[in-house]
Formats: sequence, C-alpha cells, structure tokens
Amino acid sequence: MRILLSGGGTGGHIYPAIAIANYAAQQKKDTEILFVGCENGMESRLVPKAGYAIKYIQISGLKRRITFENLKTAVRLVTAVAKAKKIIRAFQPDVVIGTGGYVCLPVLLAAIKMKIPTMVHEQNVFPGLTVRLVASKADATAISFPETEKYFKKPPKQILLTGNPIRPELLEEKALEKSGEKLVLISGGSLGAAKLNDTLIALLQKPGQDYYSIIASTGEKNYEAVMRTIQKKNIRLCGNKKIVPYIYNMDEVMQKADLAVTRAGAITVSELCALGKPAVLVPSPNVTNDHQTYNARVMEKYGAAVLITEEELDGDVLADQIKTLLSSPEALAKMAAAAKKAAITDACQRIYTWMETVTR
Repeated sequence: MRILLSGGGTGGHIYPAIAIANYAAQQKKDTEILFVGCENGMESRLVPKAGYAIKYIQISGLKRRITFENLKTAVRLVTAVAKAKKIIRAFQPDVVIGTGGYVCLPVLLAAIKMKIPTMVHEQNVFPGLTVRLVASKADATAISFPETEKYFKKPPKQILLTGNPIRPELLEEKALEKSGEKLVLISGGSLGAAKLNDTLIALLQKPGQDYYSIIASTGEKNYEAVMRTIQKKNIRLCGNKKIVPYIYNMDEVMQKADLAVTRAGAITVSELCALGKPAVLVPSPNVTNDHQTYNARVMEKYGAAVLITEEELDGDVLADQIKTLLSSPEALAKMAAAAKKAAITDACQRIYTWMETVTR
C-alpha cells in the first residue's frame, strides 16, 4: 500500500499522522509512505526524525477577517493544489490522509479531484477550518469525539469515530513504584504555560500543601524564570515537590499520577482518557476557534474532569480543587471510570481498516 499523509502547523496535527504511518508500516513491510508539508513548519523537523520522506508545498493559513493577505493565500492555494497534484502523480498513492492544519487542504483537494480515496482526521471536539472545508468532499471524515458530528454545516460523506492515535508506550503496563502520598502532575505542555506556572508558584506559597506530591513541568524556556521567582519569594521546596523544565518520561509520570492539572489539547485529553486519569483542565484561550475549551467541556460533561478557565484560575482555586478531589477517593474513582469509558485506544487500527477497505 502506498500512503500519502499531510498535516502540519502544530504537533497536534503532525504526531497523529506519524502514528498512523508507524502503524501502517508495522502491518506490511512493503508499505510506502510519503508526507507533504511546509518547509517552515514543525513537520520539516518531526517527519524526517521519524524516518519518513517529505515533500514540500507553499501555503499559508486564512485570517479570520477580510484582509489583503487572504487574497494572496487564495492565489497560493491554487498554486499549492497544482504542486500537490504533481507530487501525487509522481508518488501514485493508494490513499491520501490529512490530519489537519492548512498544509493538508491543497493536498486533500488535489486528491479529491484526482479521485483518490481520501480521509481527513479531526483531533479536537470542534473541527478546524480545513476539516470543515473538505469534510463534505472527502471519502471519509474521522472524528475523535462523538460530539464533533454536530458542528458540520454540510454533512460529511462518511463519518468514522476513530479517536486520536495514542502513543503505544503510554499503554504499556509498567511496574512503577509509588509512595503512599497522592501525586499531582502539573503541566502546560511541552512549551509550558505562563498562567499554570504562575499558579504553581502561588500554590507552593500556600501553607498546608505537604500532604501530596507534585511533579511540575514549566517548559524549558520558562524554567529559569520560575526558579528565580521561587528563590526570590523564599519558597522552600519540600522533597515531595519536584519542578523540572520538561518531563521526558511523561508516560510513566501520567501512569503514576493520581490527578493531572493540564491544558486541554486533543492528544492530552485522549491520553488522560486512555489511562483513566482524573483531571483539572485549564484550556488555553489562545488557540484557534477556542478548541481546548470545547475539549474540556466534553470531558467535564463525561464526568472525567473539572474545567477551570484561565480567568478563574489562581493558587487558592487550584489548592481548593486539589484538596476536594484528593480527599475523596470515591470522586477520583468515579472520574477515572468516566475517563476510561470515553477512551478510544485503537485509533490507528480503525483508520488502517478503512484504508484496507478502500484500497482492496
């Protein structure tokens, strides 16, 4: 099978595509895979690092208001579709899959015009612009949450509930040593989040927080500033409070944690569900279409998480929420069960089954 994949802009679009590629390559040795992305996007680093070939096209995203830049983007789109057609003709894929981001729009449009089986995959609850534009034209639209279906104005040709691809190592059972204390994971993602870092500092200043452990990642760029502030405020870090720039063994830490305080990115939410982890979700207000708030609301509706907005969040609010949850094993167990019930852990298999069906 020859598979062409496209997705870019953020890791949330690229990692699912790489996961799909990895799974497909494991199924059959003669599988051939090619990526299409932007040379100035994260995909130009992440895809070659994963061991896959990538071709580049030039395209930019649409602004959310009428601007002259959008006119230039429209011109670039026409050129990008033509370039994508050339790449497709040369590679001759059996199937084309887009995982979001503006780079996959011309690739999917080209494949649709050339009548090649196409799938577009949406990671978030609220579908992105690219997904909304092509869903009614693509052969299949893969969604990660049942709630996504209601946000399409034009009904997709076929909707498949596949979930988000989960890192295999996350699902491996590990013999982990746990202390008697409850462990709270606080993370603003790989780059960190200023609001969560400020709240962490405020939390550490509050008395009576010694009854649980913390492992917190600040993001590498923020770590020194956070530690300087902690020193300046004479905050004494107890042995059970650990602050690091980045958590490299996140799969182990997530498995050990009793409660996670995180952003509400689609992959993060899906991983929390897969592990059955109760969560306090603080959606980033700075993402397109407020995607993270939609994700967090769905998790809250399931009973798997508590949603706290950035505006509401401070040291007192977080301390109270942690105390409320950690002091109630029943509440934690109920949230964990709700998360597990919402989990879909075989997304790659579901997507691969579709590929086999349309290329048979």
